[in-house]
Amino acid sequence: MGFFEPHGRYRDDDGILPVKIVTRGTIGGIARHAVPKGPMEVIDAVGISVEGGLQGDCRGAVKPGGKGRRQVTLIERGDWDAAMAEVGHSIGWQERRSNLLVDGLDLPQTPGTRLRIGDVVLEITRQTDPCERMEALAEGLRAALSVDWRGGVCTRVKTGGRIAVGDEIRIEEP
Repeated sequence: MGFFEPHGRYRDDDGILPVKIVTRGTIGGIARHAVPKGPMEVIDAVGISVEGGLQGDCRGAVKPGGKGRRQVTLIERGDWDAAMAEVGHSIGWQERRSNLLVDGLDLPQTPGTRLRIGDVVLEITRQTDPCERMEALAEGLRAALSVDWRGGVCTRVKTGGRIAVGDEIRIEEP
């Protein structure tokens, strides 16, 4: 049957503390860049479309004949913080050049998984490989972001809409 410990944790009959799988988090930040290698602009809300990705971001448009595998990029705050601790720096998350900062959710490492933010649906296509620009920010950062999808995920927009900082993000059930 299991039992509750004094602090409210539940243990099963074998005394094992079950793992809770978190499937929801929040959007902690939004950023975009109008031109390749341009400065990142941190914003509070933005529109997202199937054709153009994150409004005002140069990477979101699907090129003719393209698949749109990198329309919107996401990174977990915990992963960015871990990479910063590893290299001994404190650099703003937007310098990773990701579009969305996610709080409280472990982003799935499975292409095809869908994420929902309000009306917006994003499909994970692959991990976001850190580039040489990360090394220019801090020595060792590229390697720190290369571990276990720590650099974030790339997504394709399946359904557009408008999102804002503080919105819930959740893993869609198949």
